[in-house]
Amino acid sequence: MALQKTVTSALSIQYAADVLHAGGIIAYPTEGVFGLGCMPDDAAAVEYLLAIKGRNKRAGLILIAADYELLAEWLAPSNIEKKRLTAGSAIPTTWIVTATPAAPDWLTGGRNTLAVRITTHPIAAALSRAADSALVSTSANRTGHRPAKSALQARRWFGNQLDYVLAGATTGASGPSEIRVAHSGKTIRPVKTMK
Repeated sequence: MALQKTVTSALSIQYAADVLHAGGIIAYPTEGVFGLGCMPDDAAAVEYLLAIKGRNKRAGLILIAADYELLAEWLAPSNIEKKRLTAGSAIPTTWIVTATPAAPDWLTGGRNTLAVRITTHPIAAALSRAADSALVSTSANRTGHRPAKSALQARRWFGNQLDYVLAGATTGASGPSEIRVAHSGKTIRPVKTMK
């Protein structure tokens, strides 16, 4: 099945970044599913995102960014953790990495680790650069339901609970990213690739 081509303008990406900086919640395309996102340092936005998703705050959240530097303030990785995170991968991989003690519980779920991914999705990476920040990225679904695979599904499922939906196509994976522990390499959640 061919992926639908969607043109996403620099203007719409900048608008989405502005919405994030104003404390908004958006939906946006990632590698396998649409994500819900907000700024990671905005406690009120994170609380609202968790509420509309129905996600337990102790579960923690994933941060994505266009490059390591945009994640660095949240992390205190060992050499092997940083090497694995920055090495790149043929499949979208989220790494569980040692967090800095200053990383808030609303991101870590009260753990000393944080789930992070350097995204290669062109729209998600451009959004991270436009916002000059890492972004909260959790699948666009109510907890226990399947994630949105399109902007239309995200709009249908969340409606006016979202401040903006950034159009675009997902790429390559049929579901959320693989999750691995950075210090050991152990896979926590495998990824499903499209055939």
